[in-house]
Amino acid sequence: MQDSFVRFDMLAYPKKQKLRPIAWAISFPDVWKHKAKIQKNNMDGIKPPYVLLCNHNAFLDFKVTTAAIFPHRANYVVAIDGFTSPTKNGFASREWLLRTVGCICKRKFTNDAVLVRQLGRVVKNGDIAVLYPEARYSLCGTNAVLPESLGKLCKLLKVPVVSLIMHGHHINSPVWNPSERGVKPVEAELTCLFTAETLAKTSAADINHAIKAVFTYDDFAWQRARGIRVSYPRRAEGLHQVLYQCPHCSVEYQMGSEGSELFCRACHKNWKMDELGSLHAKSGETEFSHIPNWYEWQRANVRREVESETYAFCAPVRVMSLPNADGYVHIGEGTLTHNMEGFTLRGTGEYGDFEMEKPVPSLYSCHIELNYLGKYGDCIDLNTLEDTWYCYPHDCAFSVVKIALATEELYEHHMRNKLKES
Repeated sequence: MQDSFVRFDMLAYPKKQKLRPIAWAISFPDVWKHKAKIQKNNMDGIKPPYVLLCNHNAFLDFKVTTAAIFPHRANYVVAIDGFTSPTKNGFASREWLLRTVGCICKRKFTNDAVLVRQLGRVVKNGDIAVLYPEARYSLCGTNAVLPESLGKLCKLLKVPVVSLIMHGHHINSPVWNPSERGVKPVEAELTCLFTAETLAKTSAADINHAIKAVFTYDDFAWQRARGIRVSYPRRAEGLHQVLYQCPHCSVEYQMGSEGSELFCRACHKNWKMDELGSLHAKSGETEFSHIPNWYEWQRANVRREVESETYAFCAPVRVMSLPNADGYVHIGEGTLTHNMEGFTLRGTGEYGDFEMEKPVPSLYSCHIELNYLGKYGDCIDLNTLEDTWYCYPHDCAFSVVKIALATEELYEHHMRNKLKES
């Protein structure tokens, strides 16, 4: 099957950013609409080239990033699905447009030596290399796991390291229901973490430690601290996709949501989400008023399954391939297994048999999508350097959020055991 498609050209050099006035025209209206406040820390004398590390909660991130680095030129690392759009009605393709504005293609959660060379070229050009190292939108407005390779990458590039931590974007447009809530003001801090000189004197491990420290945030806590109310009547709809396990009866995959309420279909307990983002049980104890605490409780439950070596998932899946920017291809039906050994996908279809294995040590996290493209539901995407396979489980109860949590906990479990053995 590998020879059935033309592959995306990952080797093409990143272009110096053009069409900046168009990017500004797209970005600044929303920046002004949300009254974005951008605070600059330790930025005196910091000019391109530098590495910019941004947290990731919503599409508004890209617009605020554009404003934060104005008027400088940048190259953005973007996942391949961002490039995907066939040419229509004679207009230029999205791939051409994104390459022209300086975007660099990346397949998520792969060790990509080519990307390192591409970023090296960006800083050699004197520009800003923009990365969203969490590699996915936050599921509940809190930080996600970062790659251990980040410190080494910064050392290799030998330019200042700057962070941009944005607040309020998840509250305004959460990944589980991206409808605009009109939150304002949103806030951001642009901070120089390392100059080129201090970077050279700092170990990769200490660089990672500093980056992880600044990448600690909580949008729901931020919302309450600032008293920002969200009157949007459907503010809880979709939240059950992230909070998939009932804390009252512990049953999984029976949660639902409607309007401003979250409920369990198994035990019929209800919670209401108030305008400040807190949950309140309509009767009985409120197990978790803070949404991220509920999420982390689920993680702890998954961790126990992993530590007892009982975690396992297996389901039939519809598989879509994304070999290039021309669009998604249905390559067939298969079986996805996720267990203590990692991911295994096997299937067959019009283009022949296909198989992918991702052992636990190869994935510190994975990328998931909720109701991806509005077609087949939730999915897990597994990547090689040449392809991305979107796996849509069906005919079973499941949560891709649990699978993502399990991927992270399996990796941590593996690393702990490896440390014990050394």
